[in-house]
Amino acid sequence: MTEADWLASRFEEQRPRLRAVAYRMLGSLAEADDAVQNSWLRLSGADTADVQNLDGWLTTVVARECLKLLRGRRHRQEEPLDETGAKAPTADSRGDPEAAALLADAVGPALMVVLDTLGPAERLAFVLHDVFAVPFDDIAAILERSPAATRQLASRARRRVRGAAPPSEVDLARQRRVVGAFLAALREGDFEGLIAVLDPDVLFLEDTTGLRPGAAALLHGSQAVATHAVTFSPSARFVEPALVYGLAGLAIVPGGHLVGALAFRFRDGKIAEIQAISRASDLRYVDLARPADG
Repeated sequence: MTEADWLASRFEEQRPRLRAVAYRMLGSLAEADDAVQNSWLRLSGADTADVQNLDGWLTTVVARECLKLLRGRRHRQEEPLDETGAKAPTADSRGDPEAAALLADAVGPALMVVLDTLGPAERLAFVLHDVFAVPFDDIAAILERSPAATRQLASRARRRVRGAAPPSEVDLARQRRVVGAFLAALREGDFEGLIAVLDPDVLFLEDTTGLRPGAAALLHGSQAVATHAVTFSPSARFVEPALVYGLAGLAIVPGGHLVGALAFRFRDGKIAEIQAISRASDLRYVDLARPADG
């Protein structure tokens, strides 16, 4: 295998994760694909002999591409690319700093609305650090700022997320009905039932920290997402309604033990995004006490 073939193979292994990173930063699948493709062009023409961490190098390149796109969008005064009625939850009323930091890490699908209100540098610092755990020193190099200034950017973004309004009870009731229909179709292995509640452009994002070898970090389209979901129908008896990040969602509770959850974002009465989560910091915001169908 030539070095070019090896690089191409490594890049394809990383493509799903890079696409998920770019989508979280841009909120547009088309722009995310452009950023990832541009990163491949950079990789294919670069001397990587001295690159010790290729995965980190690719993340940095994709982040820089996203930053250029975000700055160009702000310069053109564009409207947000992704419209939704979902809102992020409010912070813990006790003002616990640790809980506030975990909240920023946990906002998942509800994050996209708030991100559209952030400046490019704030958005990049927040997403890379709080969602994908990239060190501040690495982010500072991308932004060409000091680590201290980069921390301040992420902190400001975190406060914006923390102050976002929670969904109303009316919104929650609608969400519960949609999620209930999704769960019923999942338990029955009803492919058409799943298609009926999924937006045609629905996205499925896997928690990249727990990704199975060969699994895609991001799936696009109702057919692909429903096909993936049906494979889990036999274990759907372990799935129960819950609140996830303050929105209607599903908890995975085999033997009554919380091991994972599905967070949802909604558009026009259908599911626009599903995020599978398993990190302890995310699961902290799964509320089993309030049913999602009541």
